Amino acid sequence: MLDPFGRDITYLRLSITDRCNLRCRYCMPEEGVPPTAHDSLLRYEELLRIASAAVSLGIDRFKVTGGEPLVRRGCADFIRHLKALSGVRQVTLTTNGLLLPPLLDELCAARLDGVNISLDTMDNVQYQRLTRRAHTADEVLRAVRLCAARLPTKVNAVLLPETADQLIPLAELAQTLPIDVRFIERMPLGADENGQTIRADAVLDRLRARWPDLAPVNQPRGNGPARYFRAPGMQGCIGLIDAVSHGFCNRCNRLRLTSTGLLKPCLCYEQGVELRPLLRGGAGDTTLQNAIREAILQKPAAHCFSQQENITEHKSMNQIGG
Repeated sequence: MLDPFGRDITYLRLSITDRCNLRCRYCMPEEGVPPTAHDSLLRYEELLRIASAAVSLGIDRFKVTGGEPLVRRGCADFIRHLKALSGVRQVTLTTNGLLLPPLLDELCAARLDGVNISLDTMDNVQYQRLTRRAHTADEVLRAVRLCAARLPTKVNAVLLPETADQLIPLAELAQTLPIDVRFIERMPLGADENGQTIRADAVLDRLRARWPDLAPVNQPRGNGPARYFRAPGMQGCIGLIDAVSHGFCNRCNRLRLTSTGLLKPCLCYEQGVELRPLLRGGAGDTTLQNAIREAILQKPAAHCFSQQENITEHKSMNQIGG
């Protein structure tokens, strides 16, 4: 289905929980946020009803997110059912990787199409400082290697001033493993609305100092807006997601569903369409389809990350559905 600006909306990010086993400082406060009551979370059967209605409108690609989605019991089974829905083209997962190794067999059996693993630094001490937990970057790297041997795998690194020296070590993972490493400009939202980011152009300059023959890759490598680059000898690619400095709103193809059922047309604004009351009020499929259609028609032309005073979304990323 086309939104008011002619963009074909084909991709839905489904948050299944706001809980997480880390406390990354750009995602939520150190003390965390009050967990959502269990009854307020969408049940898996409700999420599947939303996905089915979305498919009827042309949305056929789904990303399962959180919080940390793997902390919710039954995540792999939910993915199996989501993947089995008629018309679903692709289901992928985003995770911090810590709970991934013991679930990898089950996720592969569910026919998961790919995994994005968050890792901002390869330094163990720095990782603990950023995540405010005792886990290590080495644990995540183990998950990356295990996953890369079985599924299309991407590593996502948020660009932080204090991890600037990690750019090249992280990018070198794409040299030694068949994975894509993507660097993401930090967005001024929620707990981190005043945080600083490194701009993607500066990252590209540093990458080209290491790989002078780094060249654009002109082929799709996923559902998102990353610009990809590769140098000879690389097994994977390096991607840049530069929503703040450059923006890609003119080709945005996504909606976001929070774990409590708010369907958001844009990450930047608090506006959305509440689906949970419809689901629990006995609404039929046509009503649900019309609500999703309404969210698509509410999609704004662009975000306003460069005008922070106009941002109306102030919840933490784990609550939004990062």
